[in-house]
Amino acid sequence: MRANCSSSSACPANSSEEELTVGPEAQGSLELVFTVVSAVMMGLLMFSLGCSVEIRKLWWHIRRPWGIAVGLLCQFGLMPLTAYLLAISFSLKPVHAIAVLIMGCCPGGTISNIFTFWVDGDMDLSISMTACSTVAALGMMPLCLYLYTWSWDLAQNLTIPYQNIGITLVCLTIPVAFGICVNYKWPKQSKLILKVGAMVGGVLLLVVTVAGVVLAKGSWNSDTTLLTISFIFPLIGHVTGFLLALLTQQSWQRCRTISLETGAQNIQMCITMLQLSFTAEHLVQMFNFPLAYGLFQLVDGVLIVAAYQIYKRRLKNRPRKRNPDCAEVCHDKNCREASAFLEVHEEAAGTPEPSGPIDRHRALEPIGHITSCE
Repeated sequence: MRANCSSSSACPANSSEEELTVGPEAQGSLELVFTVVSAVMMGLLMFSLGCSVEIRKLWWHIRRPWGIAVGLLCQFGLMPLTAYLLAISFSLKPVHAIAVLIMGCCPGGTISNIFTFWVDGDMDLSISMTACSTVAALGMMPLCLYLYTWSWDLAQNLTIPYQNIGITLVCLTIPVAFGICVNYKWPKQSKLILKVGAMVGGVLLLVVTVAGVVLAKGSWNSDTTLLTISFIFPLIGHVTGFLLALLTQQSWQRCRTISLETGAQNIQMCITMLQLSFTAEHLVQMFNFPLAYGLFQLVDGVLIVAAYQIYKRRLKNRPRKRNPDCAEVCHDKNCREASAFLEVHEEAAGTPEPSGPIDRHRALEPIGHITSCE
């Protein structure tokens, strides 16, 4: 391995590294899956999701980037630190520890934009965070990797995939710009494009994930520790991102958005960096983690979306106690307020006034109290 730290006592572990073999056909197929298909998927998804972006709200996020700042703090503050602590806590092998750290230093992935749409999140903030984290990765990735590996005896510096970062940024901004134009000129048609794009995007993500797992079946090993980390890592990102957004008094809509953006990483960028920095002999061992992380972050996102949709439906279908004397008068009012229960603070997130703790406490009041007749 070109970046060898097995002889250093500062590394997470000093155990011997297992040598695994994999056919070149599998690696070639994996590269094809995660480059061509991912590029096409990203372009189509970002165009359709760009149809949900409004120029006024996007400009407001740029003028007052509090939500973007919190998201960047989660992306390049919490995630690299979490990766480092996991590598130390589980005493990973050197090759696995570096793979986990690289994943933690990568910017956010486009999968978070899809999940944000499905949980009624702030799409303007989500796309802004993805673009800003990709730009910030040009400097933050090497900085974070240097800070967390300076005590490790690395024989060679890690190679930052600047070309891949640039391609990702182009594939992100250009389709979004076209989507914004479509939403501005044809708002009715943009809603249809958004719904179709979100559904197609989910199918494409599932296909890419399944194809990657099937094609890489020859490189999977029985390292349960690495699989455990790949399962809990995105969950920790979602929880810590939500809590930090909550502590900074972001609205519930932004809390959901920042949470999803924090736990969802750019898998393709991690794989590209591993390919540029390590030899094929050890690359097969490191491929396991980004593939498993991609699979589990998809599963976690689906579970979060399912839980939110169930919670949303239960709130709308919750039986309400009404005064018989004013049942007819309050019936329409109750229905309207119940249907708008989850959208009160979503609309407030697009206005210049910041959302504070009082707004969130109001949102947690029982529906029966909110819609009681006077």
